Amino acid sequence: MLLHSNIIGKGQPFIILHGFLGSSDNWKTLGTQFSEQNFQVHLVDQRNHGHSFHSEEFNYDVLVEDLKTYCDTHQLKNILLLGHSMGGKTAMLFATQYPELVSKLIVADISPRFYPIHHDGILNGLAALNFDVLKSRGEADTILSKYISDFGTRQFLLKNLYWVEKGKLALRMNLEVLKDEVAEIGEPLPSQATFEKDTLFLRGDRSEYIGVDDEDIIVTHFPKAKIVTISNAGHWLHAENPTDFFDAVMAFVS
Repeated sequence: MLLHSNIIGKGQPFIILHGFLGSSDNWKTLGTQFSEQNFQVHLVDQRNHGHSFHSEEFNYDVLVEDLKTYCDTHQLKNILLLGHSMGGKTAMLFATQYPELVSKLIVADISPRFYPIHHDGILNGLAALNFDVLKSRGEADTILSKYISDFGTRQFLLKNLYWVEKGKLALRMNLEVLKDEVAEIGEPLPSQATFEKDTLFLRGDRSEYIGVDDEDIIVTHFPKAKIVTISNAGHWLHAENPTDFFDAVMAFVS
């Protein structure tokens, strides 16, 4: 099975991986901007997300193999690889396993360490959406608001809604499997995994995903890592401060 992607522009391949419960659509604007800098941008949907295939199997090992199959099929090498959150974990593991394919690695707001489960409210909110009775995005937002107070987070999640047919909404993601396998999202990078090439870690100044304590573990796995903080941004740093995010990535890759 091949991952779904949106390919924009020509030049050095630049693969972007979205986070948990996201999709390649979250990266359309930035992806277009990167493509204008002479990159061939691949906005990829990981399995059980977006337009990609659904599967009962879900962990970082299979996400990495999905990406390897994708690169082989499109004959991609010398790639720039950027991943956010869960996508960042996939990107880290991929770079440590297939370093010959990756020229530079960019990880957005996630560390190689273990993270405890913290998506319960979001998953319960999504599970509470009854598509037999829901007739609009507004109604879905009202239900989600009982579980998720943050408007921005709800808007991000509502991007997963689509019209199956007139009057019938559904979620693109494979919610059942993602709920069952949510513990996999927090798994750490294997202790022996290393990537010796240039690596950029970007963190939001209002995010708690990469703290001072994470700096040592980052350098252990990625000896050439550089850590840059994006101001006025939380975990969704690329959406909250896209200008500084774009500038930091371009300074690193050029």
